[in-house]
Amino acid sequence: MQLFWTQLIAVLDQVEMRVERLRKDTVRIEEEKDSLLSTLDSIKHSELLLDISECDKDDITRYADRILSRAMTVEVTVRTDRDHQQEEALYQVNMYIDQLVMSVHNDAVSAHSRCQTYMNACTSQPDPNAGTDKNFETAILGCTLDDQKRVKKRLQGLLDYIAKLNVTTCS
Repeated sequence: MQLFWTQLIAVLDQVEMRVERLRKDTVRIEEEKDSLLSTLDSIKHSELLLDISECDKDDITRYADRILSRAMTVEVTVRTDRDHQQEEALYQVNMYIDQLVMSVHNDAVSAHSRCQTYMNACTSQPDPNAGTDKNFETAILGCTLDDQKRVKKRLQGLLDYIAKLNVTTCS
C-alpha cells in the first residue's frame, strides 16, 4: 500500500510541475499579446503616418485595424485567487494605470514621469531620480505577489511604449 501511495504522490508532483509550466507559458503568451497590441497602437499613432499620402495612411490604418481585430479574438488568462482586499487593491492599481494610459497621448513626458513613480513603488531598487507615488505603493502592496509581478511588467511595457512615443514626437 505504501508503494502505491508513493507512486500517486510522484504522479501528483509531476502534474503540479506541468501545471506551473502551463501557467508560466500562458503568462508569457499574455505578455506577447500585450506587446503586439502595443506595437499596433504605436503604428496607428506614429508620426511617420504624417509623411505619407492620405490613401496610404488609410490602407495602413485598415491593415492595422484588421490585425488588431484578429488579435482581440485571442483570449488567454491565468486566474489568480484573491481575497476581497486583494481584489480591491488590484482594482485601485488598475484605475491608476488606466488614468495614466489615458494621459499618455496628451502629455507623454508627464505620463512617463508618473509611470516611473509607479514603477518605483514596485521595485526594491527604485530610480533615485524619480519619486515614489505613495498612494500607488499602498495599493500595489495590497495585491497578490503574482499581481505585483504582472503590474511591474505592465508598467515596464508602458514605460517602453511612452519612450517610443517621445522619440517619435521629438524626431
